[in-house]
Amino acid sequence: MDEDGNLQISNSNYNGEEEADPENNTMNQPLLKRHRTLSSTPLALVGTKVSHIESLDYEINENDLFKHDWRSRSKTQVLQYIFAKWTLAFLVGLLTGLIATLINLAVENIAGYKLLAVGHYIGQDRYVTGLLVFTGANLGLTLVATVLVVVFAPTAAGPGIPEIKAYLNGIDTPNMFGATTMIVKIVGSIGAVAAGLDLGKEGPLVHIGSCIASLLGQGGPDNHRIKWRWLRYFNNDRDRRDLITCGSASGVCAAFRSPVGGVLFALEEVATWWRSALLWRTFFSTAVVVVVLRAFIEICNSGKCGLFGKGGLIMFDVSHVEVRYHAVDIIPVTLIGVIGGILGSLYNHLLHKVLRLYNLINQKGKIHKVLLSLSVSLFTSLCLYGLPFLAECKPCNPSIDEACPTNGRSGNFKQFNCPNGYYNDLATLFLTTNDDAVRNVFSSNTPNEFGMVSLWVYFGLYCILGLITFGIATPSGLFLPIILMGSAYGRMLGTVMGPYTKIDQGLYAVLGAASLMAGSMRMTVSLCVIFLELTNNLLLLPITMFVLLIAKTVGDSFNLSIYEIILHLKGLPFLEANPEPWMRNLTVGELGDAKPPVVTLRGVEKVANIVDALRNTTHNAFPVLDGDATELHGLILRAHLVKVLKKRWFLNEKRRTEDWEVREKFTPVELAEREDNFDDVAITSSAMQMYVDLHPLTNTTPYTVVQSMSVAKALVLFRSVGLRHLLIVPKIQASGMSPVIGILTRQDLRAYNILQAFPHLDKHKSGKLR
Repeated sequence: MDEDGNLQISNSNYNGEEEADPENNTMNQPLLKRHRTLSSTPLALVGTKVSHIESLDYEINENDLFKHDWRSRSKTQVLQYIFAKWTLAFLVGLLTGLIATLINLAVENIAGYKLLAVGHYIGQDRYVTGLLVFTGANLGLTLVATVLVVVFAPTAAGPGIPEIKAYLNGIDTPNMFGATTMIVKIVGSIGAVAAGLDLGKEGPLVHIGSCIASLLGQGGPDNHRIKWRWLRYFNNDRDRRDLITCGSASGVCAAFRSPVGGVLFALEEVATWWRSALLWRTFFSTAVVVVVLRAFIEICNSGKCGLFGKGGLIMFDVSHVEVRYHAVDIIPVTLIGVIGGILGSLYNHLLHKVLRLYNLINQKGKIHKVLLSLSVSLFTSLCLYGLPFLAECKPCNPSIDEACPTNGRSGNFKQFNCPNGYYNDLATLFLTTNDDAVRNVFSSNTPNEFGMVSLWVYFGLYCILGLITFGIATPSGLFLPIILMGSAYGRMLGTVMGPYTKIDQGLYAVLGAASLMAGSMRMTVSLCVIFLELTNNLLLLPITMFVLLIAKTVGDSFNLSIYEIILHLKGLPFLEANPEPWMRNLTVGELGDAKPPVVTLRGVEKVANIVDALRNTTHNAFPVLDGDATELHGLILRAHLVKVLKKRWFLNEKRRTEDWEVREKFTPVELAEREDNFDDVAITSSAMQMYVDLHPLTNTTPYTVVQSMSVAKALVLFRSVGLRHLLIVPKIQASGMSPVIGILTRQDLRAYNILQAFPHLDKHKSGKLR
């Protein structure tokens, strides 16, 4: 991620170049000239200059201060802490629901007025004026969204889900959850979606929900934080992680009005670490979101939401459709799953190529990012307005109760350039809001509404737009483009199978959308529940499950999911759940030997040595040794050493401190905060000769592994517990031998980095050392 928040794509993963790993440098060499092993190469999406990527401290730091604070907490304080957790979960759901409603109604009304004006000019046969109004409005909305992103919050570009997934995996993604990012995400989503671009608001809503959770947990933006005492208990990585998990689930729920689907999405797709208490809180947050959305749906049903407001909070509902299928229907349903898996993996492959191309364009500067977005918007507008002229007018079916034709307002039969009594099926799909386009193509009991040629044009255009739109400097979601593409081939298959099946064409479109989402995103359980809650029809469950399983299986045989591809492009060191098979043939001791010697500190250390360690390394933690460096006391964090230097907690003589001396200078709450800006520390020469007792601040229970443990087993432990450091200790400690062989970090356990250090590992064949 660069300083402009763009994804820079580096070639080092492909040509073998190595980049510095900040956890792997030695002490006595200049920081910019030391050799490093087991390095990684960060990439990025649309920009230049890769910034430093930090990990998060999810592990409980059990030092003397923490233990005293935990023992001294009263039942009232514990209940206050628990009550505060549930209160924040409630506020996350409430605010996410309100903002989702605002975005939906703003998009529906802005796009509605635009389409009303265009429909008015088309009705007067003023087609050029209609084109100018349509294109001009779309360019203006795109310009607003792009300028806000490029100038004020580059991290607001894209869906934000890969970064959330990385954060919950233990990777700090700078500036991803700030107030500016959230505001730009909200306004930019409204502008980009209302401009008719082939992108959705679902991914941005997940990011917005996570931003709300993060801001609530830390008491507001960095420069204007609320200093309430009870809020300071949440100013740590562990509680922030739980809140952001609630926020991501609330965002999915707000996008699809799917509370259970939102919880399962957080569990299946974004969260690395999970427990039952977190399950309850995420479910509570999504329940609050649903209540808020339901309240506003009732208001919209009474006509108080303006243009297109009615129904704008839900994409489609097929509860009224009778679902009937027989054994012979297994053939087209299987075919939909196979097509979804193949097209989903192909879409992922092509999108990867497009993002690398966009990187070359966006590296040239902010103007090029704006011009790229405007070019995509112009092309989209010309296609959406011009292609319906190629379609033939179709006569309205008098047996259908719905109004036909319609102009301007939402409807399933747009008149466009056709005479009275006729409608244009392509205009029905193109000249409408994104939500209405989905409802139109999912419409049931309309077997002859869309011609096969129109469906092919619709499918081809949205395949192209889906590839070229994602990656521009606007907030964008992947759900809607994939739904539009998948529904097209699903409806086409339903048209072909019409005489041979009992399944409605609208349901074929639903199954097509589900199959392509599974083929691209590789989600199953959460996606199944989301579609069931959206369609409000439980009878779809068996065939939906069948389609999703087939599509995911086929897609997995070709490439990674789209979010994993983006994670690799961004260079985020994401740890996968399953280790590579060849990792079982390598021990952590061998991995530790490939690194420079570990930097250790004594229990009572001289200030000069601490300053030297901080100045000449970027390690986040240091082992603390006692007993002539033969006994491991624990692990001390860099942030705590910096805090000691800033508070000048120095001793004139080499001695252990008393408990009251520590509690007089530090509080457990402030030690939980991350503060490691060593540049602000100024130490006099006389203070350099003084001492610091590190024992009270040292985590005395760090996670350790024996040097004979396999890397595969260590990786599972590291990821499951959410560690940042894993100490390697000798199996048998000889006399005079150090009790610590090395420290494993996230970068050390990545498969690519291990293969750079051990090129003789054959991961493609036997997985053994050659």
